[in-house]
Amino acid sequence: MFVNHDNTKARSKTDIYGNVISQIAQDGVCPFCSEHLAKYHKRPILQKKYWILTDNMYPYKPSLRHKLIIHKEHITHINELSQEAWVELQNIVKEETLSENITGGTLIMRFGDTHFTGASVSHLHAHIVQSNPEDSSYDQVKGLTMRIG
Repeated sequence: MFVNHDNTKARSKTDIYGNVISQIAQDGVCPFCSEHLAKYHKRPILQKKYWILTDNMYPYKPSLRHKLIIHKEHITHINELSQEAWVELQNIVKEETLSENITGGTLIMRFGDTHFTGASVSHLHAHIVQSNPEDSSYDQVKGLTMRIG
């Protein structure tokens, strides 16, 4: 299975992301694999040798910026990464934080069994997230939260 609907935030019929994940599960494909990404992801995509960089279609709330960095090959675990892919990932993060003027943020990598990661897609990927403390929905105590496990 390529997606885990249990890890979507809401499970109601009005939940757009949950509905997309349900459709992907029905289609039986990995939405992060290159041949399927454009069908499920409508944001501009920057192709690198090992990674795809894009804005998240469903950013965590309240974020100022939320980028996805998706490994091009369908792998699920961090142990499958080559040294060259690690270096390219590091360069992408450096370039993106500089070009987007991300003065503070979080880098999260989702790998392995989605039961432990909280990910809805079982394909190695990372997130660059910059919260937005100026957003009226931002909770000064909890900040921006995401599901892990």
